[in-house]
Amino acid sequence: MELKEKLHKACEEYVLGKIKSLKHTFDELKSSSESESKSTAGDKHETGRAMLQLEQEKNAEQMKQAEDLLSALQKIHFNTTHSKIASGSLVETNRGAFYISVSAGKIEVEGKVYFAVSAQAPIALKLLGLQEKAIAKFNGVEYQIQKVL
Repeated sequence: MELKEKLHKACEEYVLGKIKSLKHTFDELKSSSESESKSTAGDKHETGRAMLQLEQEKNAEQMKQAEDLLSALQKIHFNTTHSKIASGSLVETNRGAFYISVSAGKIEVEGKVYFAVSAQAPIALKLLGLQEKAIAKFNGVEYQIQKVL
């Protein structure tokens, strides 16, 4: 398995783990909602139901975002080599390595740390379209692009 494939798989595992966690929370909220419905404590009952409803809506929004993330990740062609930085690129700089994919944060593969960032992340926006040897400035720091895969 190649490096970019390993990074892509790690991002996929991150997103799937997030979805699994949100589904678990959804099931817990649903169970709480059902038991809350059986209560007849008046105003306290209505407040509890309203709070649960808000939590369910928040959970549903987070689930949609996670599913959108998975969908975006599945559209990335990690096996393509790029001459210019684009979505799916692995970018090695003097300040670290970035996998332009989805925001999954710090990933360790083969003993090295990589940062999975979305193409909309501020650092990615500075890097997109650049080639090896180019320099990007971000927050007053220079990032010299050493390798684009």
